[in-house]
Amino acid sequence: MSDGTKSIDKLLAVMQRLRDAEHGCPWDREQTFATIAPYTIEEAYEVADAIERNDAADLKSELGDLLFQVVFHARMAQERGWFDFDAVAAGIHGKLVRRHPHVFSDATFGSASEQTANWEEHKAQERAEAAARRGEGASVLADVPKALPALLRAAKLGRRAARVGFDWPDEAGVRAKLAEELAELQGAIASGSTSAVAEEIGDLLFTVVNLGRHLHVDAEEALRAANTKFETRFARMEALARSAGRELEALTPQEWDALWNQAKGSPKP
Repeated sequence: MSDGTKSIDKLLAVMQRLRDAEHGCPWDREQTFATIAPYTIEEAYEVADAIERNDAADLKSELGDLLFQVVFHARMAQERGWFDFDAVAAGIHGKLVRRHPHVFSDATFGSASEQTANWEEHKAQERAEAAARRGEGASVLADVPKALPALLRAAKLGRRAARVGFDWPDEAGVRAKLAEELAELQGAIASGSTSAVAEEIGDLLFTVVNLGRHLHVDAEEALRAANTKFETRFARMEALARSAGRELEALTPQEWDALWNQAKGSPKP
């Protein structure tokens, strides 16, 4: 037995002990799939944050936290008689082998695009099988998780629809749609209806995401970068205001604008 296997076995044993009805942890025992799900999402974000910071030590730690989430869900499923951790591992093993016939069998692909098409074909087949198990008709948009960040989910919905031909022919078409959505937003603002404004802002954001897709820009990552840029510039403005002995709340709009332009021109720390 390898050290890795021993470590997994130890982790599974710890989880079993934490959930033990008599000697386990009261907090761990009372958790459900629904109460643990937010922690699972949070841990995935912390993994992404460690990667963005290029922090290897934190990445190792955060991957462990994320693995524990998988173990936690698998343990609760095992207690209900649904499946266990081994079944989870076996399931992803089988899926990866099926989706990579060019690696695990004699299949060959002439290009990356052919490989991608084969991958999508396998995924579509899996979605159809899942829909059949639920007694539903297969949908192109099925299984796009509703818990995904909205920008990321919008991009995935756009890609799925595009695969069956529901898409703008090029980015120029998306830009025309963007102009249309801006005009509709102006109309909603003029109407004074908050719900109409919210709907049109949603349509506008959805269109921007699809413009990014056509231009090969990930909207989620682009917004994350914009957030970071804004934070950096705002911190520079705060430092500039402090150095001038000014309170932020006392600044006029013109002074804020001057600080913003100064911060934009400041060298990165």
